[in-house]
Amino acid sequence: MLRRASPTCGSVFDIAAKEQRIREIETLTSDANFWNDPSRAQALMREMATLKASVDAHEQLLQRASDAAVMIELANESNDEAAARDAEGEVRALEAALERAERALMFSGKYDHADAILTIQPGAGGVDAQDWAEMLYHMYLRWAERHGFKVSEIEYTPAEVAGIKNVTLQIAGDCAYGYLRSERGVHRLVRLSPFNAGNTRETSFARVDVYPDIQDDDIHIEINPNDLEIDTYRSQGAGGQNVQKNESAVRIKHIPTGIVVTCQDQRSQTQNRERAMHILKVRLQELEERRREAELRQLRGEHVDAEFGNQIRNYVLHPYRLVKDTRTGYETSQTDEVLDGDLDAFMEAYLKSKIEG
Repeated sequence: MLRRASPTCGSVFDIAAKEQRIREIETLTSDANFWNDPSRAQALMREMATLKASVDAHEQLLQRASDAAVMIELANESNDEAAARDAEGEVRALEAALERAERALMFSGKYDHADAILTIQPGAGGVDAQDWAEMLYHMYLRWAERHGFKVSEIEYTPAEVAGIKNVTLQIAGDCAYGYLRSERGVHRLVRLSPFNAGNTRETSFARVDVYPDIQDDDIHIEINPNDLEIDTYRSQGAGGQNVQKNESAVRIKHIPTGIVVTCQDQRSQTQNRERAMHILKVRLQELEERRREAELRQLRGEHVDAEFGNQIRNYVLHPYRLVKDTRTGYETSQTDEVLDGDLDAFMEAYLKSKIEG
C-alpha cells in the first residue's frame, strides 16, 4: 500500500499573509500618484513580483501533491506495480521540491545572502569563559571550513592565561549571514574546569554577535565625528604577514551607544581605520533596524523579547554530554562533532522555526 502525498505546506509559506500583501500593493498601484516616487514604486513592484512568485510556487506544489495523491489511489486500486513505481517517484520528487522551497524561504531575508561579521566575547566565568570563547572561535572556523567559506580575522585579542578576550571575524560565502544569524546570543558551557586545582564542574558563558556585512551604499547611518573616540595600538593577533609590529591596529568607540570596534587585519593604520568605521556603520545600521522592528511589534501588540543576555544554547560536557538549543529544543549528544563545526542541524532547526512561527 502506497502512502498518500500530504500537501501540508501552507504554514511554511504563510500564503494568506502574502496574498493580503499583494492585494495591498495592487491597491497602491491603482493610485494616480503611484509613480510620483519612482524608487518607492519600483521597490513595491519588486516586492509584489517576489510575493507572486512565492504564491505561484505554493500553488504548483499543491497541484503536484494532488496529482500524486490521484496516482497513488489509482496504483492501489489497480495493483499495478509500474504505476506504483511512478507514484513513488512523484512523491519523492514532490518531497525534494518542498525541501528546496523551504530552503529558499530560510534564506529569504533582506541580507541573508550577504557575508557575515561575527564577534565572540567571554562573559561570566573568568578564565574558563575566556577559554570557552576560544573554543567557540575554533568551532566557527571549522564550520566555515566545512562550507568552503573564506574567513578573515579582523581582530583577535588573546587573554593573559588562556583563551581570548574578544575576536571579530568576517566570514564570506553565499548565505553566510543567513546561516550565522541563528547563532546570535549567549552560549553556555558546563564542564570540569582545567583551570582549577580541584578540577571542579564550572559553568561559563560567551556572547556571539552576528551582523550582515552590507555595502556602504546600503547603509543609511550618519556618524558625528564628535561622537567617536579613536585609539591606535599594536596588533595582538596570532601573527601572519599582514600583522604589523607598529601601532597599526585601530579601536573606535561610539560614545552614544558604547559600541566598540577594533580592527588589526589590514596592512596600515589608515586601512584598519576605514575597515573599523565600516564595521561600526554596519553595527549601528543593525541596531537601528532592530529598534524599528521592536517598535513595530509593540505597535502590533506583540511580545518583544529583551534579546541581550538570552541564553540560546547549552553545551554540557559533564556529568553527561549534550548540546541543546533552548529556542527550538533541538539536541544531540555528539558534543565533539558540534564543537568541531557540525552546526547545520542546529542552524536549520532555528531557521525553519522562524519560517513556521
